Amino acid sequence: MIGSYAKKVALALMLALFFTTQVAHGQGRFMVLSGEIVSPAYEGWWPNDDGSYKLFFGYMNSNWEEELDVAIGPDNYFSIVGEAALDNLEIEDYDFAIADQGQPTHFYPRRNPFLFTIDVPSDFGTNEMVWTLRTKNHVARAFASLMPDYRINPQVISTEVGGSFGSLDDRLRTNIPPELRLDGEAFRTARVGEPLDLSVEAHDPDNLPERRPGLGGIGASLDQIYRTPQSIVVMSGPGLRFSWSIYRGPAKYAKFEPAQFKTYTDSRAYANSPWSPPYIVPEVPEGNRWT
Repeated sequence: MIGSYAKKVALALMLALFFTTQVAHGQGRFMVLSGEIVSPAYEGWWPNDDGSYKLFFGYMNSNWEEELDVAIGPDNYFSIVGEAALDNLEIEDYDFAIADQGQPTHFYPRRNPFLFTIDVPSDFGTNEMVWTLRTKNHVARAFASLMPDYRINPQVISTEVGGSFGSLDDRLRTNIPPELRLDGEAFRTARVGEPLDLSVEAHDPDNLPERRPGLGGIGASLDQIYRTPQSIVVMSGPGLRFSWSIYRGPAKYAKFEPAQFKTYTDSRAYANSPWSPPYIVPEVPEGNRWT
């Protein structure tokens, strides 16, 4: 009996030590404001009506505050290669002719998913579209292929960005994206210090998901605002919204008036981000025109 009791006590102590260690590890997580890398991300693909395929890309900036700029070139380029040809990160494959596939050169903090797309032909086969990005002297790559497991649909996009609070509503499988029209010329020039007026008109053809109150909202308690995340994805309120951001070029040289809400997943409270409680989705402006 004594031996059995001793074993039970020893087991209890081991379990207590195990759970204490797990808690300690959990409490050891911290927020890094700067100094970390940016990792390119392949989000998935879907077929186009003409038989070609659309590849989706984004990135993860591991910093919460630092923004980085990486010009198109040997540190920020695309390659089209055979399967696994660039798995070795020491291999360079920069080719000026195909390096620029419309990827960003300015990288905001945190996760920026489904940011741009690249169409590949119907005979792309087992080839890979590889995005190479070097930041902080570290090389990271995203390997885009047509593997079946990577096939996505509009519902996946909505869920992954926390749209409609991370809803899995089946109607989102055929969700129609918003329509956006820029007023004026797409390419413009302005002198340094000279303001430039910008405006767009946007509509949501199917109004799906429909606008509902955002995270916390007016009258939310501090417990609601600072509560532990309840979802595996960062949640965002539904509804048509628009914000200007910098895609290429140093953002420090541009200033928007009025100030824009963040377009990246800053989930900290009061962070002026759609993923940040107590964010409220703004009302659509008159004429569906944002200026």
